[in-house]
Amino acid sequence: MTIQKLISILAISAMFVDMVKADGLSLNYYRHSCPNVEEISKRVTVQYVSHFPSLAAGLIRINFHDCIVRGCDASVLLDPTSSKNETERDATPNSTLRGFEVIDAIKGELETECPRVVSCADIISLAARDAIVAINGPYWDVALGRKDGKISLASEALANLPSPFADISTLKRNFAAVGLTTKDLVVLSGAHTIAIGHCFIIQSRLYNFTGKGDTDPTLSPSYAAWLKTRCPNVVGDTKSFVYIDLITPTVFDEKYYTMITQHKGLFQSDAALLDDIDTKTYVESQVYTHGSTFGEDFAESMTKMIKIGVLTGSQGQVRKMCGAVNK
Repeated sequence: MTIQKLISILAISAMFVDMVKADGLSLNYYRHSCPNVEEISKRVTVQYVSHFPSLAAGLIRINFHDCIVRGCDASVLLDPTSSKNETERDATPNSTLRGFEVIDAIKGELETECPRVVSCADIISLAARDAIVAINGPYWDVALGRKDGKISLASEALANLPSPFADISTLKRNFAAVGLTTKDLVVLSGAHTIAIGHCFIIQSRLYNFTGKGDTDPTLSPSYAAWLKTRCPNVVGDTKSFVYIDLITPTVFDEKYYTMITQHKGLFQSDAALLDDIDTKTYVESQVYTHGSTFGEDFAESMTKMIKIGVLTGSQGQVRKMCGAVNK
């Protein structure tokens, strides 16, 4: 091998390393400080998801809701310190989040294995990935090294989380604001294939869409009639729910998109994917090809999402408890 060729190879290798660590994250971040981190996360997550498969949807939602607000810094996990200090968990969009017990269980084991080393932000991203894999969904690498943030505001969650009532223009702006594309929007919406929707969110769509006691005309009439049998017009009902994907509600596949093409998108934000040429094209392509690229696309968009606004180095901290900032 010539000297010139060796120098070229070393330069390319160095460039690759720089690319991997450009955001401060690394696949081998805990190699020496906590080498069993991924094994522990996977084991605990699988224990929970094997008994309660619906937690997979809950954990992926925690991951999304955390990263969209302030970046992937575990701010969604912080408990309020007083009645005047509402955190992201207090915000209405987060009132139905599920899976916090899984994060806490992983954190507990890691604090025993390697105290004050693994951040709650890294645990969120690992648990979401491991939960989806546990239900035979796609796998993606999770580069690690995130630090936990110290600030969590309910007002920011209200302002920044995409709303189930949003139209397509608003959704595209929400995603673009954090560096995600229109393709990421439609792909990540596909996580609804294993999700549930609470009835109180769609009551106005079923019973008073324009303030005249009517139903959203874009809904399939038969679907709307069925929804009314599962979601009665009862004020204050926060417990009733339905699966968003009625075809294969516990399988991570493309059938959510099939529901949309049948005008059976549960939320207005689901139905809105038909109102943009790019999102509509993607929805229809997955239906026609039986989800030929959905798994790969989802893994790619998740890899991108979990790098939003990460804190690294001295920018944040590693919380001892995920619900509270270190004293």
